[in-house]
Amino acid sequence: MTWIVGIDCATAEEKIGLALGSLDGSGLEIHDATACGRKRSAVSLIAGWLEDRPGSTLLALDAPLGWPKALGESLIGHSAGMGIATPAHSMFRRETDMFIQRKLKKTPLDVGADRIARTAHAALRILSELRAKLKAPIPLAWTPTLGSGVSAIEVYPAATLVAHGIRSKGYKKPTQSGERREILDTLKVHMRIREGVPDLSKTADLLDAAVCVLAGGDFLRGRAMSPENHHLAEREGWIWSLPLQNGA
Repeated sequence: MTWIVGIDCATAEEKIGLALGSLDGSGLEIHDATACGRKRSAVSLIAGWLEDRPGSTLLALDAPLGWPKALGESLIGHSAGMGIATPAHSMFRRETDMFIQRKLKKTPLDVGADRIARTAHAALRILSELRAKLKAPIPLAWTPTLGSGVSAIEVYPAATLVAHGIRSKGYKKPTQSGERREILDTLKVHMRIREGVPDLSKTADLLDAAVCVLAGGDFLRGRAMSPENHHLAEREGWIWSLPLQNGA
């Protein structure tokens, strides 16, 4: 059995949603889900879930885990007021973002130019604090064959929903509970949800965390699309998503 922790990342703890899942020969299953808060940090909750759990664990984080290579290279030595020769598109958007747009017609936010950069920073903080709390490395996974311990990947719930042919927008607002229930009903085709798990349609944060678990399952089954340029992906990060399914 491989454990999967879906993490819907955010800059504020109370907006982070978590879902605990597993993948074994019988399929994908959600065991627990929770919202975080000031007294219930993501790091402490995840560490509590993973304590004394045998086998491998995959963290599936809904946040960029790197920045565009061209952004860092262009800003080295730059001074205020000076021009920049690098096109803005190359500076602010990663190769994986453009890949997802080409394959799924869904464009992630530009981590180099949008407020999503703060969410990326928060996600990297979670990883760093988890490494310290668990006293273990948490490397990024690049193949479905995981070693023992904890590994992490970047996922994008909207891409996973599109790839599976599930509604991918119009469900984030508090008043859109019906739309979230519609998505949840479809997710149940792809995973089991244990009795006692909180209502995943209550908030978009919990629902997205469950979709992160689905994306993690796609990765572990070897169904997610791999980087075309592995060296660049190691620098910028890579969104692991199922390709568009027939009929989706």
